[in-house]
Amino acid sequence: MRGGYGLLGPRRERHVVPAADLDALALPVGDDGVVIGVDAEGHPAVLGVNRPTPYEMTLIGGLWTAQVLALRAAATGARIAVETGRGQVWSGLAQAAGGGQPCVTLHDVGRVPPQGASAGSPVLVVRDCGMRPPRGRVVAGPWQSVLTLLPYLSPAAPRLLRNSSLVGVQRVSPDEAQEIGRLMNLPRPAVDSLPTLGDGVTLWCTPRDRQFVMTQGTEAETGLLGPSRRID
Repeated sequence: MRGGYGLLGPRRERHVVPAADLDALALPVGDDGVVIGVDAEGHPAVLGVNRPTPYEMTLIGGLWTAQVLALRAAATGARIAVETGRGQVWSGLAQAAGGGQPCVTLHDVGRVPPQGASAGSPVLVVRDCGMRPPRGRVVAGPWQSVLTLLPYLSPAAPRLLRNSSLVGVQRVSPDEAQEIGRLMNLPRPAVDSLPTLGDGVTLWCTPRDRQFVMTQGTEAETGLLGPSRRID
């Protein structure tokens, strides 16, 4: 023993990695966010919804997929504010989510109050306002992302797609696929595949990147929302 310092610790060699071996190291760190399905290789596809910077998303697709995304975002601790003119199709989800905690709130179109989003209480605003959603009073900001649902390509779509950081596209008509391909700079094989996508399949894309994702409901999600479907 050393006076005042307790027992001597064990003597071991230092853990040293030669500089030439550093490139061989790999850290198992993945994306942080909501698992929205699996990609073409069967790997989990993760969408980072809770961000310190504004994040706008547009989904041209079905209500089922938007509701699954809302449920899974709520499971990560986000509060969900749904702006909708058809509250009856969201009321069951709002009652079931959060285990009794009011983590999903429903608001009439144009009536979403300030949400007070923060790092400790992030928010996802889901705008289910039909083919021509009005400009929202509550917009994307730090720790507050916005997902706008369009059932089909509409006159509002070009503006929304231009302003979105991420766009999801489910099964659409051949004419819609051509227009979306032009707006999103999609390659010809991706454009040709859009009219043939199965229920639950979404092409998530930016003007430079794209990925097909299959979303399958869990047992609890299927019990609440039914099976995956493109048409509401």
